[in-house]
Amino acid sequence: MIFALKSPSEEYDFEMRMYNSDGSEPEMCGNGIRCLARFLAEIDGPGAERYRILTGAGLIVPVLNPDGSVTVDMGEPVLKTADVPSTIAPNADGESIVEADILDDDGKNWKINAISMGNPHGIIFVDDLEALDLERYGPQFESHSTFPAKANIEFVQVMAPDYLKMKVWERGAGPAMACGTGACALTVAAVRAGKIPRAGKEGTRVTLPGGDLYIEWRESDNHVYMTGPAEKVYEGTVIEP
Repeated sequence: MIFALKSPSEEYDFEMRMYNSDGSEPEMCGNGIRCLARFLAEIDGPGAERYRILTGAGLIVPVLNPDGSVTVDMGEPVLKTADVPSTIAPNADGESIVEADILDDDGKNWKINAISMGNPHGIIFVDDLEALDLERYGPQFESHSTFPAKANIEFVQVMAPDYLKMKVWERGAGPAMACGTGACALTVAAVRAGKIPRAGKEGTRVTLPGGDLYIEWRESDNHVYMTGPAEKVYEGTVIEP
């Protein structure tokens, strides 16, 4: 559930507040802010191009494209492990982790990457995504002791140098059809782990259960840009009891 609130200052057009199905409030939602931008544009009518939206992760600016898609500047990825936050010992530059060891509840060792896109993500690369037991391993890593604020967990299979496929166990929501911040985080993780090259303007295609997103991690400003669809499905009225 997303609420478009009056901006607290002239620096923003709106404030966004979002709640998961369990009542928790995440800092940001990449897919959610694309939908919010499309909703606002339908209210404003023709000519709407972009919005300055205050989120729990700071200023986010979604841009509406002529083809109906929405591109969102998701900002810089947070790589310092302690700021994700995670307590896994850093093993890479900038006090970050790349393919660090982590144990599941049965003592099996996995390789994980921790990145924040305003909210915490744990990214695990697997050889066969379809064979993965998401219902078993998703909750284990979401609530793993190394993630003090819990984390969104993405399991990723590299399909091609410009194509990733993922499943996500979302913090506070469980198995999800999509996760925009997760698609951004896993693309950064794949580049840092040497699994894919850094894509150009066309972006890296990321297939989620709900569809495709295109993610570009730009070297020019170190920001991550996400492009994807946003379509009106239904409308209704909430009546207070």
